[in-house]
Amino acid sequence: MRIDVMTGGQSLVRAQQLARDAASAGFAGLVITEAGRTAYLQCAAVALADVDIDILTGIAVAFPRSPMVTATTAWELAEASKGRFRLGIGTQVRAHIERRYGSEFSSPGRRLEEYVRAVRACFAGFRGESLAFEGEFTKLSLLPAMWSPGKIDQPDPPIDIAAVNPWMLRAAGRVADGVHIHPLNHPGYLNDVARPNIALGSAEAGRSANSVRLIVPLFTVAGDTDAERAPWRQMARTQVAFYGSTPNYAFMFDLLGRPGTTDALRDRQKAGDLAGMTAVIDDEILEAFIVEGTWAQMPTKIADRFGGIANRVVFYAGGMAYGTDREHFDKLGAVARELAEA
Repeated sequence: MRIDVMTGGQSLVRAQQLARDAASAGFAGLVITEAGRTAYLQCAAVALADVDIDILTGIAVAFPRSPMVTATTAWELAEASKGRFRLGIGTQVRAHIERRYGSEFSSPGRRLEEYVRAVRACFAGFRGESLAFEGEFTKLSLLPAMWSPGKIDQPDPPIDIAAVNPWMLRAAGRVADGVHIHPLNHPGYLNDVARPNIALGSAEAGRSANSVRLIVPLFTVAGDTDAERAPWRQMARTQVAFYGSTPNYAFMFDLLGRPGTTDALRDRQKAGDLAGMTAVIDDEILEAFIVEGTWAQMPTKIADRFGGIANRVVFYAGGMAYGTDREHFDKLGAVARELAEA
């Protein structure tokens, strides 16, 4: 099990220093999200820091970039990182794609599955094969030698996709090297929804489900006293409320036997009552989404929760702690190191 730290939205210089500090602390990788700042540029900064750490986009937004643009960027990052880059892509939501990026959002599931195939076709083209991709949404047939980045001394970068619902999980099983699970996840979802649907998709494509890596974010609530754990528990409660207000994720609470939670969150959200939103996530709900314990307990608790399920666990709180509590960050890194060694 490899333990990564989630980060995003920072300067390129700061991203380089984070990479050095994360590797030194004990983390295996950086999962770089894309929001206000460009994930790929931060990945390039990390790659050029030349430290022993994996680099993952988790995720970069696919549709505003053509598959060729994404493939070329990933190819260069694979080369610069000496093969330590994983391309993670996702759909984002309609409002952002159409109104922030000005791009097309129709049939997002089919479009993303085809997008992965198109990127792979580009990789093959970079290695000298003829480019002839004919899809429903994308057609690629021109790649003169002078416009190709050419061969590199690294394998094709793995392609991971973000998936939540059963259809997209099956698509991941068919075409992806890995799945970025949403931060709003719990063991019931992983065991009863994610893994079975990935396996179904893998079977449809004649692949082993074990070939698809599961990359799972985790809300950690670690500390030797309640006072030490309290701010991280509150952070997790706030984030669960924020993510849980999205209608597409309502079934996460249904799986816990708490239907109506998303409706309650949305009612409070519409009223502008952020404190009320957080209060909807009571301790019983919160417990499903977090791992809480003393520093000595955390490695065992994380291994018990994810052993045999997740290939990579991403500490959601790590990037936040880096900017606000370096001691906490370093202790999370020590947990990561212990799990890797175990």
